[in-house]
Amino acid sequence: QVQLVESGGGLVQTGGSLRLSCAASGRTASTHAMGWFRQAPGKEREFVASITWGGGGTSYSDSVKGRFTVSRDNGKNTVYLQMNRLKPEDTAVYYCAADTTVAYFPPTREYEYDYWGQGTQVTVSS
Repeated sequence: QVQLVESGGGLVQTGGSLRLSCAASGRTASTHAMGWFRQAPGKEREFVASITWGGGGTSYSDSVKGRFTVSRDNGKNTVYLQMNRLKPEDTAVYYCAADTTVAYFPPTREYEYDYWGQGTQVTVSS
């Protein structure tokens, strides 16, 4: 089992920044990649960004590319999502997820992930 706990969400104005953290515990040695997803009210959950633990390869959705940066601290078993130039449409609950399948490329689909955190709310005011 892998436990994931997100933190860092909150309320920010348009153009502002937030950094989300996802701390992993438990059988973290079995995880090969971590991802961030988000779900806005009335919408389906969507992919945001992902990163492999080993090589640090990353992937981003088109909607956040150039504004968000995903990074990892292997020693702390923590993944971060730095969000800059936030827009009202970034408002959502953000989830981190862990993939225990060997990943040479950062996975981007929900079904590729085995464990999920409880989510953290990000609200961007206009």
